[in-house]
Amino acid sequence: MSTEESHEDHGHHLPAVEDWPRGFGEASWWPFVTALGGAGIYVGAALYIMGQGSEPIVGPMLGPGVFVGSIGLFLVGIYGWLYHAFVVHFWDRGVSHHSETKLRWGMIAFLGSELATFGAVFTYYFFIRAGTWPPQELPPLTSSLVIANTALLVASSFTLHWAHVAIRNENRRNFILGLAVTLLLGIVFIGGQVLEYYEFIVGEGFTLTSGIYSSAFFGLTGLHGLHVTLGAVILGIVFVRALFGQYSAERHVSVSTASMYWHFVDVVWVFLVVVLYAGAEIGG
Repeated sequence: MSTEESHEDHGHHLPAVEDWPRGFGEASWWPFVTALGGAGIYVGAALYIMGQGSEPIVGPMLGPGVFVGSIGLFLVGIYGWLYHAFVVHFWDRGVSHHSETKLRWGMIAFLGSELATFGAVFTYYFFIRAGTWPPQELPPLTSSLVIANTALLVASSFTLHWAHVAIRNENRRNFILGLAVTLLLGIVFIGGQVLEYYEFIVGEGFTLTSGIYSSAFFGLTGLHGLHVTLGAVILGIVFVRALFGQYSAERHVSVSTASMYWHFVDVVWVFLVVVLYAGAEIGG
């Protein structure tokens, strides 16, 4: 069945219906576009730092411009990648067992690269932690907001697991309910992190350029916040597909891979709170 015929049968009219560039079979440039956007985010952050101070090396707006543009490129790449990997296959020929295995191993490889990314930033933090401590005046880190945010994110892992078990048992009602609660908890967590940034930057004067600890703090928490936001987008796509009845006990590979990603960011956050928040106050 061709892609065009499947669109006519299902009324499915969305962009990126084929992989890109066309004519390359399974080859795809979407991961490359995503990686380019992700790299640009770091470049934008570096340019922002270089544009601060009494004698900036670059213009003050260059960094934010590159940062915003890179986020847009990153999201475009993620959209094309996820759409081709999950959605379009449902409308043409479904996902075979072999494809499911490839997607799961692909997610494992992706999480490995993410672990290396977080590991690099944590290495920077451990390096400065080994020196004179604290290197600057620290704001109140282990506040009730952080504790509440941690509880919300940990709870979201349990609700997502509950939803995953429900679809494997063909319980569509609990599956959709679990996804909805997980997505809501994730969105509230993102809002809590934005509130925390506001309190630090506006209330405490604690910014990215306040010192070496602040650069590690905003680097790690910002990187994690970006991952939670991406996870919320992925869960939103899964939730919409669930409402259209596109999952069953036999067909839920994207639910499995999305769960792997969400549990990963949850574990990283718990480690981050123990090391970056509580650990920073020890001996401070």
